[in-house]
Amino acid sequence: MGLELAYSDDVARATESLYAKVSSVIPKVEWPAYAPVIAEINRLKKEKGAVILAHNYMTPEIFHCVGDFVGDSLALAREAARTDAKIIVQAGVHFMAETSKILSPDKTVLIPSMEAGCSLASSITGADVRLLRQKYPGLPVVTYVNTSADVKAESDICCTSGNAVKVVETIAKDFGVDTVIMIPDKYLARNVAAQTGVKVITWEGACEVHERFTAQEIRDYRTAHPGIVVLAHPECPPEVVAESDFAGSTAAMIRYVGDNKPRRVVMVTECSMSDNVAVEHPDVEFVRPCNLCPHMKRITLDGILQSLRTMTYEVTVPADVAARARVPIDRMLAIQ
Repeated sequence: MGLELAYSDDVARATESLYAKVSSVIPKVEWPAYAPVIAEINRLKKEKGAVILAHNYMTPEIFHCVGDFVGDSLALAREAARTDAKIIVQAGVHFMAETSKILSPDKTVLIPSMEAGCSLASSITGADVRLLRQKYPGLPVVTYVNTSADVKAESDICCTSGNAVKVVETIAKDFGVDTVIMIPDKYLARNVAAQTGVKVITWEGACEVHERFTAQEIRDYRTAHPGIVVLAHPECPPEVVAESDFAGSTAAMIRYVGDNKPRRVVMVTECSMSDNVAVEHPDVEFVRPCNLCPHMKRITLDGILQSLRTMTYEVTVPADVAARARVPIDRMLAIQ
């Protein structure tokens, strides 16, 4: 799609500083294929008043070279709420684009691929949440942001992996209960319960990337790489978290590397994250797990360029659903 764009001296000059940043993770021989598309995307952003929100699981040429705001889902949600841009391009999955639209209803929100879904988001519906409320009356519903707008609209508060502990503790106190319904990720819910003492009623949802990691795999990393520091995402099974040195959101993992500077580390999460963090910490050796998210990888440079050129695919949320879904999102954002 970007084949008509040539790698010229002007493109080389315009992208020189960007390549200097990612040269450790993108071979020089590959850069002439990326650079013209990157230059055109950055030109179109200025022309159209657009920003790109790039999740930590994007590949480095997207994350470091065209992303205006980067981070985990909580950070991107906050940026979506406060950006002055007229157009938001979500370099992430569909539920993130919906959240951006809910927080910025007057802006145009685009996602480069409508196939960029999420196993967690597809595991539960708004109707499922209503049935849970009937089964467990009076209990608050804590909903992970990895869900559709329809599910958020049936919830009391949202959370991310970064603030789930604080959200659960806060909502349990506010409702005066010792049990909450936490959906849809069963592993995140169990890991949060272990940290808070709040009982959780879970849903049988799981991230297709994180659920594949095993405790034996962590032990094998330690055997193959003595002294390695293991950082795990809380969407992993509890036995994986128990084998790790630290568990936290993608943002928390990044902070851990920056604060502690481990000599060798493995991030037990989607594998593009290690490439992105390695750019900022060239002195740290990253052992890279190979679990890719097929949905995140549907977002490509060419797809972002096509999205900006043709203003596709626009993400909309029905006004009544958006109004109800915004309440639990705002409650989440209010918790510091």
